[in-house]
Amino acid sequence: MPAVVRGGRRQSAPAPRRGQAQGGKGQGGRGQGARGAPAGGVPGKVAALGKLDMSPRGVAICLIAGVGVLGVLLATGARAERIGASINGGVASVTTGMGLSLKRVHITGASPEAVPAIRNAMDVYSGQPITSLDLKALQTQVSGVSWVKEARVVRLLPDTLIVEVKEHDRLAVWQSGGRAYVIDSQGQVIEGADPGRYPKLPLVVGKGAETAAAEILPLLAQRPALMGRIDALVRVDERRWDLRLKDGSLIQLPAVDQESALIRLDALDQRERLLDLGFARIDLRAVDTIAVRPAG
Repeated sequence: MPAVVRGGRRQSAPAPRRGQAQGGKGQGGRGQGARGAPAGGVPGKVAALGKLDMSPRGVAICLIAGVGVLGVLLATGARAERIGASINGGVASVTTGMGLSLKRVHITGASPEAVPAIRNAMDVYSGQPITSLDLKALQTQVSGVSWVKEARVVRLLPDTLIVEVKEHDRLAVWQSGGRAYVIDSQGQVIEGADPGRYPKLPLVVGKGAETAAAEILPLLAQRPALMGRIDALVRVDERRWDLRLKDGSLIQLPAVDQESALIRLDALDQRERLLDLGFARIDLRAVDTIAVRPAG
């Protein structure tokens, strides 16, 4: 083989490496190596991995395989549930480790009577992962307490729940069938409320009195001199009221237009001072007349 002369010195041309084709021609005759690899040096099998089979047959095979995997998951549902529970437990451990666990529950807007019932309804415990609590579910549980009209539950990280409560108003004590109940302005019984703890609430008696009380009591509240003398409001035939006073006297109201009847009573009291002098009965049921039976 002829020598190459550079700078006056004689150098021999480098011999081709073992297994390399001489004269630029490999075994395949197109610049490939001895094993048929492309000129870029990427083996044929690896290059094939980058190609996706998007033919209809390939897509169908992928769909069938996906359905098969889904079937396996459904068939092992209990195991999948255990796996999910294990993951949730792990997450809870992590959040607890970060200090995100329940330590305090602050309840605002609730009466001392209602607080124990609200805490029982929430059913949470100290140390519970606070991030795992379902606030909407807790709000529903609190709203289910008979004392509660509206509720809102807020998570205050890292360790506190705030429960804001608006309770039902206490309108009156309703007596029916020998039992007494505390009712709100809608006539709803507040379960668990002790009537004995509300001696200042007016007493309404009889069937239908719980729903009709919201109409008559505001009218009487505008007349504190009369209201202070009333011992009980008795519902008669689910149509009208008898006002029984503490001294044993009776005021009979009509079934309709009770406000007009009370205005007539006001005028009579200003003229005759009936409430101070006393009487046995005042009948206001007739529109044009007032019947008064003197005391004694």
